[in-house]
Amino acid sequence: MQTVNIHEAKTNLSRLIEAVAEGQEVVIAKAGKPMVRMVPFATPQTPRRLGGLKGKMRIADDFDAPLPDDLLAAFEGR
Repeated sequence: MQTVNIHEAKTNLSRLIEAVAEGQEVVIAKAGKPMVRMVPFATPQTPRRLGGLKGKMRIADDFDAPLPDDLLAAFEGR
């Protein structure tokens, strides 16, 4: 993380923006006190749409049926 004062930030804004775009964080300070943190812009993710796979998947009728004893024993380490 790089810390610069306001005057240096105004003078080198383009360089600082390039550094932030490459993934660095830059803190702009006033009289040595941090005031602003510049971070890369993150594009908001689009919310998931419920039912997007409707009709594309099939779940077996016995999906939640109890497991056979031998398979259950294998999962339990018996």
